[in-house]
Amino acid sequence: MIAGSHETVLRDEATVALAIRPDGAYVDGTYGRGGHARAILEQLGESGRLVVIDQDPTAIEHARLAFDGDARVTVCHSRFDQLAEVLAEHGIDAIDGLLLDLGVSSPQLDDASRGFSFSHDGPLDMRMDTSSGVTAAQWLASAEERDIANVIYRFGEERNSRRIARAIVARRKEGGIASTADLAEIVRDASRRHDSNKHPATRTFQALRIYLNDELGALERVLEAALVVCRRGGRIVVISFHSLEDRIVKRFFRDQSSGQALPRRLPVRDAEIVRRLRTIGRAVKASDAEVAANRRARSAVMRVAEKVA
Repeated sequence: MIAGSHETVLRDEATVALAIRPDGAYVDGTYGRGGHARAILEQLGESGRLVVIDQDPTAIEHARLAFDGDARVTVCHSRFDQLAEVLAEHGIDAIDGLLLDLGVSSPQLDDASRGFSFSHDGPLDMRMDTSSGVTAAQWLASAEERDIANVIYRFGEERNSRRIARAIVARRKEGGIASTADLAEIVRDASRRHDSNKHPATRTFQALRIYLNDELGALERVLEAALVVCRRGGRIVVISFHSLEDRIVKRFFRDQSSGQALPRRLPVRDAEIVRRLRTIGRAVKASDAEVAANRRARSAVMRVAEKVA
């Protein structure tokens, strides 16, 4: 039995943004629990094709059960930045759309054994793919204090990063940090001032998760890959949940829509500038009704671009 429920964020908006053709080929690069994948599939005909990708083994188990027997669907246990390799392996030359719903899913947060949340005490894991990689507990047990502080500051934008790193190193000398409750307690005690609307450990947990799973690096790589594998007219739809992700997407779409950087006074006609994307509309946020029904949607930002060259 697969536990955990997940409310799909911006489900209808993302499906519309993909401009789905019944005979098209699409990729859901972050399957989660399949809300977006099912919405895409509803619009595909018999000749359409959907590739679902997720690095979480539990999500992949869910997908295989959900789409068992549907010849239109290919399920792949992989990181989404391996997009080109996955498509080549399954004989797909090009796609008509890519959807990415970034970050951690509700089932991952609710499963104490995954270590993503301080709301449930469990082992300090934080790996998206539990079959490989270093856990948060292992990294914190050996990392230099300076490196811990830099990670918490860079990926969590935490102003107390140095105090937190110092406290982590001090605690591990006393016997180590094995659980989410241990880490949350350390961060709370080390934080002088924090947002009264947020648990003081929120930014630290976010930072460690992003760093250990190389989430920002993977996002940059998959956007570059999408430029290669998408057909002209193909859509790239990205839903992000914090400023670091959204900044990468916004800049990438802007840069690829503006064309290559050239010297300011170089006499080049506009028609000679190579633009690989065009942005579609403005950033989309969840409606008040969706936020009321699903609190996770409050920070969601969706951006859309179309390949033009």
